[in-house]
Amino acid sequence: MSNQPIGIFDSGLGGLTVARAIIDKLPQEEILYVGDTANTPYGNKPIATVREMVLGVMDELASRDVKMLVIACNTASAAVLRDARERYEVDAGIPVVEVIQPASKAAVVATRNRRIGVIATQATVTSGAYKDAFAVVPDLTVVQQACPRFVEFVEKGITTGDELNEVAEEYLAPIKAAQVDTLVLGCTHYPLLTGLISQHMGDEVTLISSSESAANEVYQRLVRENIAASGVDLGNVQHRFYGTGTLDAFAPLARRFLGPIVGDVHQMEISR
Repeated sequence: MSNQPIGIFDSGLGGLTVARAIIDKLPQEEILYVGDTANTPYGNKPIATVREMVLGVMDELASRDVKMLVIACNTASAAVLRDARERYEVDAGIPVVEVIQPASKAAVVATRNRRIGVIATQATVTSGAYKDAFAVVPDLTVVQQACPRFVEFVEKGITTGDELNEVAEEYLAPIKAAQVDTLVLGCTHYPLLTGLISQHMGDEVTLISSSESAANEVYQRLVRENIAASGVDLGNVQHRFYGTGTLDAFAPLARRFLGPIVGDVHQMEISR
């Protein structure tokens, strides 16, 4: 099993930031990535609806003999984490890594004034998943802000421009007013806007990428479970990319954000 691929999924393009971080840290590992483009975005949907969609994708990935499942989406993590761990880790023996707990831990380590901001989708904010993750740490002030339009911009390949800048100013103003010194990018689309967000927040605010934090957790779990790839010729590592809906926009944007390693993007049918 150690040389089987790692299954990664997101509602669309955002999870590619997790895939990129894993590929950079673990070049010997093969990636099987699914963007649930038929249902993107997740962030404006009820949690129960997201749960059904996510479990359908995870079931498909599990059937393809992956050695690990990575929920590369904060909204999906908030919706299914407990169910996913029982369904795949306990029942099927497939480790599950998500993005909320790793990012929360990294933010606690980084903060100096104990004031942490979280920007995320509306569904993630409403779920209270980050509030719950931080609740075990005393004397923290956590300020959350939903930034739904950020996902819309990224999914269209827009990462600069006056309109996006105005939206960012509106979203980030309450976070700045709260005088946080650490900001969690609580959606895997948001690292693609790091330059913009950093410009508005200032150099003194540490940005915590849930994508980087998740990649670190993947590395640790692979080692702990003794399933890291071995004896691999890096020249033969092949990554596979799928979309569940139209590929017309997804495929070229995936190549733009991740580079030539994307290659062909294929259609994946999901049983719902």
